[in-house]
Amino acid sequence: MNSIKTKANFIKKIVIVAITLIALCTAYLWVALTWSYSTGERTGYVQKFSKKGWVCKTWEGELSMMFLPGQVPEKFLFSVRDEAVAGKLNRSLGKKVSLDYDQHKGLPTSCFGDTEFFVFDVKTIE
Repeated sequence: MNSIKTKANFIKKIVIVAITLIALCTAYLWVALTWSYSTGERTGYVQKFSKKGWVCKTWEGELSMMFLPGQVPEKFLFSVRDEAVAGKLNRSLGKKVSLDYDQHKGLPTSCFGDTEFFVFDVKTIE
């Protein structure tokens, strides 16, 4: 009888620890995805933009920024989570664009995007 109580208490403790770990991981993930470390805007021409990944398909892009003639362009790597923004970006390929982005540090896997910069708006510059 005492052995059964000991096993039941042990299983109860394992379940409590597992639920606590899952809750902590969920809270961390929620904070990492919603809290923005920085926000900004980059302007240039999108060189690459594709949906890629083995399991988690994400939109990944590369923006070429050049401000002065003869200057070597700087590359800005970014991810897009919203399909509507990805469609807008696909329609503006070949044009000068301005990308509004949020930076999210500490994301645990690449399932959310390969970079820490997530574009949430695209504006075409004439």
